[in-house]
Amino acid sequence: MRNISLFVLIDALGWRLLEGREFLSDLLPYRYPLRTVLGFSSGAIPTILTGLPPARHGHWNLLYYDPKNSPFWWLRYFGFLPDSVTDTRVGRKVIQQLGRRVLGMGPGFECCVSPRLMRHFNWAEKRNIYAEGGLGAVPCIFDQLAARGVDYRVYSYHDASDEDILSRARRDLAASNATFFFVYLSEMDSFLHAHCADPERLTERLAWYEEALRRLFAAARAEDPDAAITVFSDHGMAPVRQHVDLMAEVSRAGFNMPREYLAVYDSTMARFWFFSDKARREITSVLRNVSLGHIVPEAELKDLGVCFEDGRYGDLVFLLDPGCMMARGDFNGPQWMPAGMHGYHPEDVHSDAIFLSNRLPTQPVRTIADVWRCMDERVA
Repeated sequence: MRNISLFVLIDALGWRLLEGREFLSDLLPYRYPLRTVLGFSSGAIPTILTGLPPARHGHWNLLYYDPKNSPFWWLRYFGFLPDSVTDTRVGRKVIQQLGRRVLGMGPGFECCVSPRLMRHFNWAEKRNIYAEGGLGAVPCIFDQLAARGVDYRVYSYHDASDEDILSRARRDLAASNATFFFVYLSEMDSFLHAHCADPERLTERLAWYEEALRRLFAAARAEDPDAAITVFSDHGMAPVRQHVDLMAEVSRAGFNMPREYLAVYDSTMARFWFFSDKARREITSVLRNVSLGHIVPEAELKDLGVCFEDGRYGDLVFLLDPGCMMARGDFNGPQWMPAGMHGYHPEDVHSDAIFLSNRLPTQPVRTIADVWRCMDERVA
């Protein structure tokens, strides 16, 4: 009899969204909220795969300051061109394709800032993090499985859609000798961005996942009646109620980018690097007067496990309040107005991830890092 362990990651399915629902409760009676990390999946999922905070595994946001090693150093020779020429849909598409196909930036690379600024930055996810060696020198669960000689399968958006992934996993449970299955279902994230405030649509979508997962669990139990099954997420999703144009507020201070400072604006946070004391003082003053967010102190960044001594992810981090979103950002244009967003402070109730299992954990599970320990115990 195979000793099967099945771990299913459903992106963005938060604890608050499941409260009061019987989602798989008959099969997975051990249910807990998990505290996530500050930021997005780019930091949260590596924490799940390693059991380490971002400051230790090295992945937090996708773009980081690295002018000495930037694959786009050669763009300095085009710095004389105005944004009206380079920062266009076509210009960013050219940089995107060069990054993906020529410069080894990985299939998920996006030109998120103006092309004239890309020479200052590098990209964190050059490798497929759902494969052995995906996090570089930091070992993840897949490296541990390989080192222990465990026959395993892993599925992610790199392979197929959620529906196809679930079909493949069911087939592999029956046709292979693998004992460890890691199934990453990513499409719930985009659904919740659009519909997290729509209870009827959410109920319908959860019903689809519940039925599909019941079929997957049945396939696992057909091979091993005592199969260990765990469903978890990386973070939650908060309803969006307000917008702020932080980019405009900072631009009005009148400093030159990139000569005096650099900024990357994500949906819920902005990160800054300063090359002028005056720019630091005055932009910091602007940020302190924004009522819908706050500058995250260094001590708090350390406590949250996202403080990097080399400053690669920012000299200063500004975080919006839960439910507030950038009116304009580098990763999404002003035309994108989702109903839900994540990336807020981990203490916000909408940020909590989920942990649902048919096995009582041997130790308390409180954060997403504890998922790694549960996986590690299954293959020890």
